[in-house]
Amino acid sequence: MTDGILKIATCQFGVGPDAAANGAHIRDCIRHAADGGADVVHFSECAMSGYAGTDFASFEAFDWDRLRAETQAVMQAAREAAIWVVLGSSHRLTPPYNPHNCLYLIAPDGTLADRYDKRFSTNVDLKHYTPGDRFVNFQVNGVTCSLLICFDLRFPEIYRALYRQGVQCILQSFYNARQNGPSVHTHIMRQTMQCRAATNHMWVSMSNSCAWFSPYPSCFIRPDGKIVKQLQMHREGVMINTVDVHKEFYDPMADFRDMALDGRLTNGPGPIEDPRSTDTKNL
Repeated sequence: MTDGILKIATCQFGVGPDAAANGAHIRDCIRHAADGGADVVHFSECAMSGYAGTDFASFEAFDWDRLRAETQAVMQAAREAAIWVVLGSSHRLTPPYNPHNCLYLIAPDGTLADRYDKRFSTNVDLKHYTPGDRFVNFQVNGVTCSLLICFDLRFPEIYRALYRQGVQCILQSFYNARQNGPSVHTHIMRQTMQCRAATNHMWVSMSNSCAWFSPYPSCFIRPDGKIVKQLQMHREGVMINTVDVHKEFYDPMADFRDMALDGRLTNGPGPIEDPRSTDTKNL
């Protein structure tokens, strides 16, 4: 273990409604990640449970006992591999609340270290899920990480808040899959995450399901916004990338980011006592 160095295995497979089948994929990925020397293995949104409204109609007849058993098997696999697992799933609440769309954070000893609940849901998702209201930050090898899910990316305020908290790496899980064909998501999802990475100078692991049709693959982004690597479209895969907080990357905002966050939205010298500046209606 080297302080400030973190190996993340970003995984994708065709998530479906069968928790047992999902669990088998997940355990295979954990073994693959461990063999590759990863510290953390990262799965897509609802990777264990399947996605309500897409993989199955509703939670009305959902088999929660099966989900629990499969999740416990994944926790055992994490313990055997001595690896951190970020596992997308659904977490049952007490009626009349809908479940949380969540990420379970499983520690290398196989225990449940924490749970992140998706903070923002689309109008369609609100029919099935109850949004959460808290961040989940944790440290591995001296790298401060945080968990987010899909639609959270639409809210830049989230990333600004995490920057303020000293977060260096985001593990964000997505489920943009089983669509009717190509969509605008191909052109905006990775690009939006590149923007979030660069404007907040954070590493990003971005895991998506690859079930047909998925408009973009899982990818890994460095703090200057460049995509370091991505998996192949519509193919199962695991890629291991390294976070190194000691590396320097292009960051033209470095001297001004905190100033802007404090509400000063110019890096000029202050009030300009020059009529050539204040007169905005003459050449």
